[in-house]
Amino acid sequence: MSSEKVPVSLKDYIKRDITTLKGLKGKAKLRFLWDYYKLPFALLLIICLVVGVTAHMLYEGQKPCRLRICAVLNNEMDCSPWFDSFVEELKSDGKSGDVDLNLDQPFDYDNQYYYIQEMEVMTTISSYRMDVAICNPDLYSYLLALNACMTLDTALPADLYNSLKAEGRIDHTLANLQIDEYGEVHPEDGIEGDYGIILNGTDFANTYNVPEDGDHEEPLYAVIISNTDHLDDCVTLIRQLTK
Repeated sequence: MSSEKVPVSLKDYIKRDITTLKGLKGKAKLRFLWDYYKLPFALLLIICLVVGVTAHMLYEGQKPCRLRICAVLNNEMDCSPWFDSFVEELKSDGKSGDVDLNLDQPFDYDNQYYYIQEMEVMTTISSYRMDVAICNPDLYSYLLALNACMTLDTALPADLYNSLKAEGRIDHTLANLQIDEYGEVHPEDGIEGDYGIILNGTDFANTYNVPEDGDHEEPLYAVIISNTDHLDDCVTLIRQLTK
């Protein structure tokens, strides 16, 4: 007659391991913990990292800030001197709040980890940490796909909008285009509008959109993110960028 095994509860396992641990010394204790608890430790570490990063993002998103700018250029040039000058001029009005400039966001669809870059951008936008993006064609296309760009006829004052349109700097295109399960895009599902400002030919682009290795000049765009709470300062930046 076979005897049935009595199920051992988690509490019993813990008691057993504590008893075993008490009987070990020095490195044997560490080896025991590593052998039997490395997976729980790893999971705990991941949870702590996720909680820490999320808390940091929420904290950063709540900090008083009058403008948050993300710049993803077509090259590796450092455009921080231009923005240092802009920030100094912007703050001369005496209003409170810092200007946050993100020059470290990569975005390249030739990168095998581009989906991580997409997640970073989506998280940044959803946490209200991007007001304006100066972007290469890859980032511009992703922001359009997210329908994250404010229409310029709504965002810009009439004088600035009409001036940019007369100069041919307004990019009229489709947003909200999605790839279906068969890998196809349906333009009829897009939302037509004026979403991007073409920066090529401006002083900013002539300085910081220089082709690398003799390549042809890539388009460079500026967009205002649709959920911005700092539209006036966004407009001030657009005026400076398009001089």
